[in-house]
Amino acid sequence: MLRFVAFSAALIVSGAAFAQNLAVVNGKPIPKAREEAWVEQLKKQGQQDTPQLREQIKEQLIQREIFLQEVAKRGIAEKPDVKFQLDVQRQNALIQALMRDELQRNPVTDAEVKAAYEEQKKLSGTKEYKARHILVETEAEAKDLTAQLKKGAKFEDLAKKSKDPGSAQRGGELDWAGPGSYVKPFAEAMVKLDKGQMTDSPVQSQFGWHIIKVDDVREAQFPPLEQVAPQIREALQQQKVAAFAEQLRKNAKVQ
Repeated sequence: MLRFVAFSAALIVSGAAFAQNLAVVNGKPIPKAREEAWVEQLKKQGQQDTPQLREQIKEQLIQREIFLQEVAKRGIAEKPDVKFQLDVQRQNALIQALMRDELQRNPVTDAEVKAAYEEQKKLSGTKEYKARHILVETEAEAKDLTAQLKKGAKFEDLAKKSKDPGSAQRGGELDWAGPGSYVKPFAEAMVKLDKGQMTDSPVQSQFGWHIIKVDDVREAQFPPLEQVAPQIREALQQQKVAAFAEQLRKNAKVQ
C-alpha cells in the first residue's frame, strides 16, 4: 500500500512538472513559459493568439532545441568568432533596449509633433515651384550659358550640360517643391521669379553655379497633420535618441 501511494505521488509530481513544459527533447525540457514569451512578442507585432500560432511556435522551439543541443555537442559556442558575434549581438540588444527605455521615459508628445508640423509648414512656405536648373562648375561657364539662353537657345537642350545628373536628362526639370526644399541661395533666387522667368545672372551655392527657370507656381499642397504625424513622430524620436546619446558621451569620462 505504501509503495502504491509513493508511486501515485511520483506520478502527480511528474505530471505537474510535465504540465509546466512545452516539450521534452532528448531529456531536456522546453519550459511552457518560453512559448508564452514568444506569443506575447508576436501579439505586439499584431498577430492573433490562436492554436495554429501556438503549434507553429512549439515546432519552432523544438527545432531550436534540437539545433542548440547539436551546437553544444560540437562546442560551437566556444569558438572565438562565434563568441565575438554573440557578444556584439548582446550589446546591440542591450543598446536598443536602452533607447526604448529612454523613449518611454521621455516620449514624443502630441504637442511636439504638432509644433514640428507647423514649423515644417512655415519653412515650406505658402507656394510651391516647378523649376528647372542648369548646374555648372564655374561662374564663367554659367554666364556663357545664360547668354546663350537670352539669345534664344532652348533651356532643355543646354540642361544636358548640367552636372546634376538627376535633372540633366529631364531638361533640368525639378519636382514640385517649396523653397524650404532647396539650399538658401537657390531658394532666395527662385522665389523672386514669376512663372516663365529665368534668373538674369547665375546663382552660386555650395554645389556650384545655377541658372534657374520657373515653369509654374501654385499654392502649397501640404498634407494634413494626421497623414504625416507617424513620420514626424519617428523623426522626433530619432532626434531624441541622438540627443540622449550625445549627452551620455558628453558626461562620460573617456581617458
